[in-house]
Amino acid sequence: MNARRYFGTDGIRGRVGAPPITADFVLKLGWAVGRVLAASAHSKVLIGKDTRISGYMFESALQAGLSAAGVDILLLGPMPTPSIAYLTRTLHAQAGIVISASHNPYYDNGIKFFSSRGFKLPDETEAAIERMIDQPMVTSDSADLGRAERVVDAAGRYIEFCKSTVSQGVEFRGLNIVIDCAHGATYHVAPSVFSELGAKVTRIGVSPDGLNINEGCGALHPQAVQAAVLERQADLGIALDGDGDRLIMVDHKGEVLDGDEILYIIACARQQAGVAQHTVVGTVMSNLGLEHALKALGMNFRRALVGDRYVMEMLQEGGWTLGGESSGHVICLDRTTTGDGIVSALQVIEFMVRTGCSLHELKSGITKYPQHMINVKLKKGFNYRDSVKVCSAIAEAEAQLGDTGRILVRPSGTEPLLRVMVEGADAQQVKAMAQHVAAAVEAEQSA
Repeated sequence: MNARRYFGTDGIRGRVGAPPITADFVLKLGWAVGRVLAASAHSKVLIGKDTRISGYMFESALQAGLSAAGVDILLLGPMPTPSIAYLTRTLHAQAGIVISASHNPYYDNGIKFFSSRGFKLPDETEAAIERMIDQPMVTSDSADLGRAERVVDAAGRYIEFCKSTVSQGVEFRGLNIVIDCAHGATYHVAPSVFSELGAKVTRIGVSPDGLNINEGCGALHPQAVQAAVLERQADLGIALDGDGDRLIMVDHKGEVLDGDEILYIIACARQQAGVAQHTVVGTVMSNLGLEHALKALGMNFRRALVGDRYVMEMLQEGGWTLGGESSGHVICLDRTTTGDGIVSALQVIEFMVRTGCSLHELKSGITKYPQHMINVKLKKGFNYRDSVKVCSAIAEAEAQLGDTGRILVRPSGTEPLLRVMVEGADAQQVKAMAQHVAAAVEAEQSA
């Protein structure tokens, strides 16, 4: 489909130096975005990035392309993805661009976009950008070229916004918190938010060098924050990913809370505050335990496709405000317009303060089913649905699980992987079934 030639579920992403993540393509992309999103001469577009070394190159390329299209540029430097959504709105820009590959290693990068309202771009706008990329690049007259300036107070503006999502008068004094910023875009922002609200903060993952983003730390590797919480006898730990839109938490016992448990706690907080949450949105990967726990609270649960854009679409279509993914993307539409790891953590901690309960106690209302996922490397062009053996293995697993569990097989939207997930009451059975299906996929690709 032409409309999805470059864009995936979360912008454009890939290996640096391999098409389309090259300097020449990003230059043309900047020009195309300027032509499509900038409605008038000298419209404004924001550019932010995470801490990958390739961010310097792509920032310059985007800036050149936008300037050639006659668009003015506001440079934010390293900033979390959700901060770009916020600043795009408050600085009245026509669009916001984020240079980031989120949770991927440093050698990957990507480009994500926000509209003037702080939401991710709709499919039709992405399609228009792709059509414009195919057009010859025409540079504006010299007098009409876009100008660039740096927003020097970007971090301060976003810190104040994050703090504003906590109810007035609520402070975190007496709390001992460990924060792991994954050597990513939140390294100079997140610790300040929590310390300015009164918490004692231990900072780890705050020394980016361009190559260490997400490496053995952050939301993808919570072992680092687990160890720090136990060593310092902290009340909780916060692990963010490289661009700050994912959140994983750790309680005082060192137990990890994923996006499902965080979403459950925020739903409880909203209910106690008298804010009706008739429906919460998760994904097809969300644990059955979350669905059952929300049902016990009198809430409905809907499943979207994997990807925060699909969670967002379902929230907007239903007029709901709370949704998220097991991976830690949590969207609080009553606070902001996109998944925000810092804002989500603030909602959980405020609930801790209000109830006087520990994080361990707050998560006790959800009992998760054993879930086992295997990522199988996917060869280009392979479609598991065309394989009789793979489909037979899936059908066999479904028959054994019956009504006590489920199996989900899906290609990743961001990596060349096929994700095989099995969930059920018996952990050993679940693991064996996942291995059986994964082995069938690998065997078929090797045949």
